[in-house]
Amino acid sequence: MKAQNTVKNVFRTGMSGMLFLFIALLSGAVANAQKYTYDQVEVYKKTAQRELNISFLYPEKWEERADWPLVVFFHGGGWNSGAIGQFAPYAQYFADKGMVCALVQYRLKKTDGTDPIASLMDAKSAIRYLKAHAAEHRFDPDRIVASGGSAGGHLAAAVELVRDFNDPGDDLSVGTRVAALVLFNPVLDNGPDGYGYERLGERYKKFSPFHQDKKGMADVLIMLGTKDKLIPVKTMEDFRDDVRRSGAHCELVLYQDQGHGFFNINRENGKYFRATRDEMEKFLHERKFF
Repeated sequence: MKAQNTVKNVFRTGMSGMLFLFIALLSGAVANAQKYTYDQVEVYKKTAQRELNISFLYPEKWEERADWPLVVFFHGGGWNSGAIGQFAPYAQYFADKGMVCALVQYRLKKTDGTDPIASLMDAKSAIRYLKAHAAEHRFDPDRIVASGGSAGGHLAAAVELVRDFNDPGDDLSVGTRVAALVLFNPVLDNGPDGYGYERLGERYKKFSPFHQDKKGMADVLIMLGTKDKLIPVKTMEDFRDDVRRSGAHCELVLYQDQGHGFFNINRENGKYFRATRDEMEKFLHERKFF
């Protein structure tokens, strides 16, 4: 049976008998509102500001297996704004390829008056929730890919690398490490020369993925435009080299003359959406996620 929806009633329709929930989302990274179809939406966390949801897309014949791989998407927006619709096109594509896909809401400064620490706590809570509910959503908790763009790329990397900033209400016996990372122009350096230092101060030493021990970390793919004004190419090259020195695997793919957010589907008629999607597919296929 499908997992019980804790947010709204859903209904069965269509030849496949799948559950469908129609939600119109406006992403800060996608200029026009689009209607996306999610198979399940449920609350993973209740905060003082609001309830936070995870929206799921399932592969065809989802009910016939219980060991699907999972990819978790964290949208960008500087921990200030944004919405899950940014990565809905990727989720639709990878669900068709045979992955359960989860798009995560987290607290934001503009919506909730919170800081980046709250965003990271929520991201970690989401990973723990997903692992605890893997059986309901029929995926393998040892085959989770964390992915995201910009600040969402930070969150994806941080659930793997950052040990601190856990929500006091979480079950800390459930870890947040994952099997692979796919990062789109990620905010990895939060130090004095990086992004977000003015909001973090000296906490960056524990918050910044760039400054954490990378030994034993998951394989990571990073995609970046060479004209990104927020994320210097050298920062990503240094991160890649540090990962490799630690004995882990990191691939850095550069897109000539592209700026921040180049991968969004509304840019260049989707040219770089398709290019990065295909690079992500190659990376995951090589690691036998599908």
